[in-house]
Amino acid sequence: MGPGPRRARVIVTRARDSAGPLAERLEALGLEVVLCPLIELEPAGPQEIDVTGYDWVVVTSRRGAEEFARRRRGELPKVAAIGPGTAAALREHGIEPALVPATSTQEGLVAELPQPPGRVLFAGAEDARPYLAEALDADTVVLYRTRALRPERPPEGDLVVLASASAARAFATLGLEIPAVSIGPETTREAREHGLQVVAEAESHDLDGLVEAVASAARV
Repeated sequence: MGPGPRRARVIVTRARDSAGPLAERLEALGLEVVLCPLIELEPAGPQEIDVTGYDWVVVTSRRGAEEFARRRRGELPKVAAIGPGTAAALREHGIEPALVPATSTQEGLVAELPQPPGRVLFAGAEDARPYLAEALDADTVVLYRTRALRPERPPEGDLVVLASASAARAFATLGLEIPAVSIGPETTREAREHGLQVVAEAESHDLDGLVEAVASAARV
């Protein structure tokens, strides 16, 4: 018998310390995983965040949720989270989000917050898109920064998985014409703005949804 069909090769661009669960799930589907971290996350901002006096705190990523939970002080106000992955990270730290918008974008969150929302604190990445903070006249605290990484040689694959807007920007700089699978609308928009072809987007914007979208795109 000759060799079987070649396994589809999927490039995972997540930061090295968070790529494991995704890589394991994709390999379990019979896909070949190429680890190519294109971003690195490092903590930034104050060691303690006093949330006293706020009506809402908004977090938009799993890393943001983890950093916020670790550093918050004072009586916890209502917390809004963009995306089920962000909400799950909050729950892992004993914080039940009061709002997880149906549409996992900054616009989707603004549309579902009660108006007027009162005093809002936006806690997120240094390079976060400013729409939400401006729309809600929110105070902003930086929790982490994203550094782009460039591989020694361009990765080869049939699909690339983009789990954040920053990963989309970093991958676009490589100039590779590899179809992309996106974790959600924010990432999809960033990818397309930078000329990438997005062939699938996760229906639920978390690990499960991302795995399902890759499986569909790879036809496994």
